[in-house]
Amino acid sequence: MNFVTLKTVTLHYEFRSAGAGKPVLVFANSLGTDFRIWDGVIGCLQGDYSILRYDKRGHGLSAAGTPPYHMDDHVGDLTRLLDHLEVTDVILCGLSVGGMIAQGVALTRPDLVGRLVLCDTGHKIGDRLLWQNRIDAVLKDGLKPMTDTVMERWFTSDFRQQDNPVYAGCRAMFERQEPAGYAGTCAAIRDADFTQTVRALSAPTLCLVGSEDTSTPPALVQKLAGLIPKASFVVIEGAGHLPCLEQIQAFTRTLEDFITGDRSWETNC
Repeated sequence: MNFVTLKTVTLHYEFRSAGAGKPVLVFANSLGTDFRIWDGVIGCLQGDYSILRYDKRGHGLSAAGTPPYHMDDHVGDLTRLLDHLEVTDVILCGLSVGGMIAQGVALTRPDLVGRLVLCDTGHKIGDRLLWQNRIDAVLKDGLKPMTDTVMERWFTSDFRQQDNPVYAGCRAMFERQEPAGYAGTCAAIRDADFTQTVRALSAPTLCLVGSEDTSTPPALVQKLAGLIPKASFVVIEGAGHLPCLEQIQAFTRTLEDFITGDRSWETNC
């Protein structure tokens, strides 16, 4: 396990170097998850890329810091981690709030980002009341009472089967997150709005989404793609909010095609 204290927060991360000259892929996780959601994707990419993944503050094994958070806190954590590891021109792949973090990094430190992959995310997600209600509920009762509701947003009904061990593991992962860190990140999402600034993104960008995502629906992700000058839009069929878990091969193939320049699948916005 690797830990580093950057400014005031200790982050848990993993960096797998594939050697000099290999592209660096960076993964940023969704709300209520840790970096293990990328296990299947990384297994398919092993050896072709250097890979960095990390637990954002308040999640997984990273410290909580002082919640509630601002999106700038999460963005600053990742930029400092990239600077610490001395990597630039990365392929930055962020999912949900991780996609918002990725937008912030690419806007504030374009030198760090060569390509951008925004998964199941938006320039703005939800409204203030939605997030405030969730914050209040989590701080009062914890995460477990909302597990079923969250799983319905994360996965299709076909995936949500009791005999699916990955589904069981995802439920446990969600329930074991730190409530204060989860609520703190809800506050960051509540207050974040990249609607105007995202138009300044210069990196080639792929916006992708699960066809059955009800948290950040395809229409929202397509709208995000339409705001970004060099963006393409792809739908992963048969997936909810976490296609990297539900449709690993399709997700990985789309990611690699974007990286290598095979654009036969794209919908330009």
